[in-house]
Amino acid sequence: QVQLVESGGGLVQAGGSLRLSCAASGRTFGSYAMGWFRQAPGKEREFVAAIIWRGGSTNYADSAKGRFTISRDNAKNMVYLQMNSLKPEDTAVYYCALDSSFLPENPFPLLYEYDYWGQGTQVTVSS
Repeated sequence: QVQLVESGGGLVQAGGSLRLSCAASGRTFGSYAMGWFRQAPGKEREFVAAIIWRGGSTNYADSAKGRFTISRDNAKNMVYLQMNSLKPEDTAVYYCALDSSFLPENPFPLLYEYDYWGQGTQVTVSS
């Protein structure tokens, strides 16, 4: 089993920044992908960013490109989401997720392919 614990959420004014952290513990895998997703009230969960643990390739939703940066710390089993220039529409619960079946030759996983999820952390951006 894998446990994912997010932290770093909070209330910030528009234009501000936050850095989310996700600590992974438990079973380790040779190759996997990790992602950040978010879900606003009344909306479906949506992809924000992903990173391949081996190699560090990244992928971003259009809404995140140029403002958010996903990164990892292999030694600490941590993944981060640096969010800059935040907008009120970024308000959501942000979830960290891990795809334990990911193969390097595959494209970035889709939401349903992630098999481990954290409990989420609330991000609120005020206007």
